[in-house]
Amino acid sequence: MASKLKFDQEPRGSKGRLERLATLDVESRDDFLTGYRTWGSSRAIPAAVKRFDKLLEEAGIDPKSTDTPMEEIFAAIDGDPIIGVAARYRAGVHDVMHRNFDEEFKSNADYYLAEMEEFDNRGPGSLELYPDLDIPDYARYEIHTQPGGYVGNPFAGHIYHYSTNNFYNAGKLFNYQDELHTRLGNQVPEPEDGKVTRVLDIGCGIGQLAVAMKERFVDAEVWGIDAGGPMIRYGHMRAVELDVAVNFAQRMAEDTKFPDNHFDIVASYILHHEVPEEISKDITKEVHRILRPGGVFFPIDFQTGSSPGARSAYAKYSQWKDHRWNEEVWRQEYARFDFPEAMADAGFEVTREGPPAWRSRYNLLGTKKA
Repeated sequence: MASKLKFDQEPRGSKGRLERLATLDVESRDDFLTGYRTWGSSRAIPAAVKRFDKLLEEAGIDPKSTDTPMEEIFAAIDGDPIIGVAARYRAGVHDVMHRNFDEEFKSNADYYLAEMEEFDNRGPGSLELYPDLDIPDYARYEIHTQPGGYVGNPFAGHIYHYSTNNFYNAGKLFNYQDELHTRLGNQVPEPEDGKVTRVLDIGCGIGQLAVAMKERFVDAEVWGIDAGGPMIRYGHMRAVELDVAVNFAQRMAEDTKFPDNHFDIVASYILHHEVPEEISKDITKEVHRILRPGGVFFPIDFQTGSSPGARSAYAKYSQWKDHRWNEEVWRQEYARFDFPEAMADAGFEVTREGPPAWRSRYNLLGTKKA
């Protein structure tokens, strides 16, 4: 869609849906870091896993067991350079990657803020920002070590978008054109009666899943809510540029402000492992309230509880690293959380098998009883 807005000028054009970064310097650094991350994923991590398993076997520990205390694992791998390099590469690439983007957007803050402001009141779709929203501490941490997190940096959406492109590309998931979110949006089940008039994406971030669902359910009213005002502000701007009518609102997932029995579908993407267990339960109860009878809840996330995500000692160690060094504050708590049971307790009929989503992630389907 051609735009006449003063500030909607891509300095270096776009590649399909993706606006190119403003300078060649920023883009070339991003390209290098993506390549470095690809090397880490394809070479450093496999080498570390092989070395890790060997060291555990030498220490008399079964590498396939998830019952070994972390202290024993640490003792077995202590000082190993291969495992150390693999651990350090990821933290390092995150730090440099975030700094690359943070410096670009903050150095040109007036331009980027003015661009978002021009889109704030423009459609299709709408944007509701609540600067005085009481955001709890659990939502304020610097998730994934992103500077300012999702609520404390006006360019959180910009940084998140380009950073996750780096992450997905290195994992050969490719999302430069929202390919991953389009696949996930197409996997969201419909209610048995086929009625889809209202759809909600909770914890929507920059709204990629919400946009995908609107493109699938063209005639439906689609909403995306998130505690992060900067995230949905960027998401709204992007949806308008794509000419996709998604409504964004800054609200908490455990207190959505929507009426009872309002939505036909509520979905989420990697939300629940980013919140405390009790909040996840509150969110699930809230989803049950706002879904109409026969409506479906489709949370896409890691496996938990009776289907634990850690299926080896290395997976357990990797989960710990994520918690300790990647600001995944509730990652380990979530791994012990029986999410299917929480959904059942909230009143859902739970289906534990769903279409494949992404690697070790799985889909639970909760249906609200008629």
